[in-house]
Amino acid sequence: MTTKIAIFGVGLIGGSLALCFKGKEGLTVVGHAHRPESARKYVSRGVVDSATLSVEEAALDADYIFLCVPVGMLEDYLQQLSKLPLKPGCIITDVGSTKASIAACALALELPGVHFIGGHPMAGSERSGVEAASSLLFENAYYVLTPPPGVPEDAYQALESLLLHTKAQMVRLDPERHDEIVGAISHLPHIIAVALVNQIRAYDDTDSLYSTLAAGGFRDITRIASSDPIIWRDILLNNKAVMLRLLRDWNDEVSAFIQMLERADGEGIEQAFHEANDFRSQLPERRKGMITPLFDLHIDVPDHPGIIGRIATELGDQGINLSNVQIIESREDVPGIMRLSFRQENDMERAKILLQKNDYTVFV
Repeated sequence: MTTKIAIFGVGLIGGSLALCFKGKEGLTVVGHAHRPESARKYVSRGVVDSATLSVEEAALDADYIFLCVPVGMLEDYLQQLSKLPLKPGCIITDVGSTKASIAACALALELPGVHFIGGHPMAGSERSGVEAASSLLFENAYYVLTPPPGVPEDAYQALESLLLHTKAQMVRLDPERHDEIVGAISHLPHIIAVALVNQIRAYDDTDSLYSTLAAGGFRDITRIASSDPIIWRDILLNNKAVMLRLLRDWNDEVSAFIQMLERADGEGIEQAFHEANDFRSQLPERRKGMITPLFDLHIDVPDHPGIIGRIATELGDQGINLSNVQIIESREDVPGIMRLSFRQENDMERAKILLQKNDYTVFV
């Protein structure tokens, strides 16, 4: 008997899930597309077994339905599905980064004979779209499932078993607890990064040296401020209550620093850095998570003609994929700092070994 998996939103996440399932014995993957050219692309790239423009055709007789559309569209899709004669026992799940709102929507719809189990694969990429999809995207990442009360345990176990094909580490949470934690470790940092960049942007309006000197480290620590505005509008509004509490806590942290500076409390400032340092050093060195990791190497290079091409050639000859190169500093008679960026941790590690072997000084 064949198990049908329908995927709505065959982009980075949906396409990567499809690649994890496609070709596995007993599984067939159907992708939903809005345009004929997209449907053809999904099939021609080997991401899905078949694609359709019809919501009904994709959903009917499906054993599993994955909603991989933006958070702001999830409830609309769930409402559409609630009006269809879905297969009894069908399991609907999503991949949104907020869980309480979609869980409440599913509960209100009272899907007859169908089980909704929220999901959130905590992995991503700097790239987007089906072209960036990879069967390795979720490997060693956390994949959170948030079953609402009343979902049969065998339905939960069936979905968890299917998702083992992703090679992710499964975590079971209540929807509300998920939103509290993810709000703190992902949503709040995005707000802080945007606010910080906009603060500097305002200063730069009257003194362009702010943007001139903000290269390097400032760009790195605020890179998540470049995230998609529409997607993040919907995420933050869906997690509004949590974010308001977190932002009030953040204001307390900032106020504490203001008070320490007003009092010239050097000991307090030092203690704050010590505590942050200690806690951060205990965090697990996982390379996949809510905020996409950087796979960067920095190397000291002399300001010699052709040095960039030479290094790129050395890496290319060994089949190491280089995604970006940046010269952070390069002046006559002063070593330049070259940043090499990679999309995969394995490529970064191989490059490090090769460059050190060729007598370059390498920093991670």
